[in-house]
Amino acid sequence: GPRVRFGPSPTGFLHLGGLRTALYNYIFAKKHGGTFILRVEDTDQNRLVSGAAEAIEEMLDWAGVPPDESPGRGGPRGPYVQSQRLELYRGASAALLASGAAYRCFCTAQRLELLRRDALRCRHTPRYDNRCRHLTPAEVAQKLSQGLDCVVRFRLEKGVEPFQDLVYGWNKHEVAEVEGDPVILKGDGFPTYHLANVVDDHYMGITHVLRGTEWLTSTSKHLLLYKAFGWEPPQFGHLPLLLNKDGGKLSKRQGDIFLERFARDGFLPEALLDIITNCGSGFAEKQMGRTLEELISQFEIGRITTHSALLDLEMLPEFNRIHLSRHIENEGLRQRLIRELQGLVEHVYGDQQVDPEVLEKEYVERVLLLRKGHISLLKNLVSSDYSYLWVRPSVSRQHLQMISAEADEIGKLVIGLMTRQTAALTVEELNKDLRSLQKQTRDTKYSSMMQLLRLALTGQQHGPSVAEMMVTLGPKEVSGRIHRALCS
Repeated sequence: GPRVRFGPSPTGFLHLGGLRTALYNYIFAKKHGGTFILRVEDTDQNRLVSGAAEAIEEMLDWAGVPPDESPGRGGPRGPYVQSQRLELYRGASAALLASGAAYRCFCTAQRLELLRRDALRCRHTPRYDNRCRHLTPAEVAQKLSQGLDCVVRFRLEKGVEPFQDLVYGWNKHEVAEVEGDPVILKGDGFPTYHLANVVDDHYMGITHVLRGTEWLTSTSKHLLLYKAFGWEPPQFGHLPLLLNKDGGKLSKRQGDIFLERFARDGFLPEALLDIITNCGSGFAEKQMGRTLEELISQFEIGRITTHSALLDLEMLPEFNRIHLSRHIENEGLRQRLIRELQGLVEHVYGDQQVDPEVLEKEYVERVLLLRKGHISLLKNLVSSDYSYLWVRPSVSRQHLQMISAEADEIGKLVIGLMTRQTAALTVEELNKDLRSLQKQTRDTKYSSMMQLLRLALTGQQHGPSVAEMMVTLGPKEVSGRIHRALCS
């Protein structure tokens, strides 16, 4: 099967754009019985963030798209961290030097800076002028004997072959005409991206490179490198950019596109995978609520279009509502949600005398099943609107009698109604029943009766409708609360 890779730089957290690239690689691998590899590309040592590589792998696991081979899991083609593969790159660059496909460049940083300034002054794109390409072997030997610093550059040849991109079709970029010879090995012995990714993709047996469209114009350069090594190149497929819904770049500055934030805010990974493929392409039609299994079975690389994918994050709660409902319906997944909700209740209402009965699995499970489809995040259930579920009121009989002298009678009628409620309650049915109960009282208005019930059930003056609260609390809890209030 195919071997694909996701190669993030450990310079920060994994964001939605990175997740999308990883996801397409993962889906492609799973669809065709292949292998998904995580490779940490840390050759730019100045920008490293410690712990970032581990965090990226952790977030891929959290998102449900774990790599088959990676720094954490190991594998047959390791190491999977570029800074541990330096010998390989040195050997590769030595081979290119020996064949004349690469050369040593002794130009100083100052000279390169002057070239850059001149170009900008003349309104040209800065590029290296290939000066050291023309040094004779004797001149090179002399400079090396003087101990001068050098880098290795790759000779860009004119006349690149077109290649067929899996997404963009036939493509070629005459790199030699628009840029100078690129550095492939830096003075510190570290490779640049161009060398490292070609060498690693070759030695790791990568068959398909699915990466962001920003690399499309570099592909001709990479193919020249494959040719210089005499290696068979992989197939390339470039994925269109993921943009804000207004067409701007996703802002990393706001910090609102990092996976950590979505995880912390309680979004389900499935909702993220769904929304980033929904705005992209590669699938037959737009539909919300696709699971990873469905994404894999429906995916076809030929269906990826070249226009940018616009991401509307305001839709994420709606995506999450759909996936949360699916989790609640599923017996196994529901157990995790029950434990999570129990923890949230203790965390939010811990100091407000939460009754142990209210944390019992059966009660919490009932609440989940009843509020399915009404909530977009599990934590909505511990918002103030739902505090009545978790904190039992302390209301006295006197309180209730101040609203209506018939408090005892009303209480008995409602408890009677609750004992008869064997089937699941619905808000409509219950409203009818409460209307007819009120007709059995002597002189309590309907609004007063509702006020009395609201107080007995929640201790509050405001909140959701009384019928809705009774449905969510359930007959047992409603009867218990009324009974307690009337006995105190």
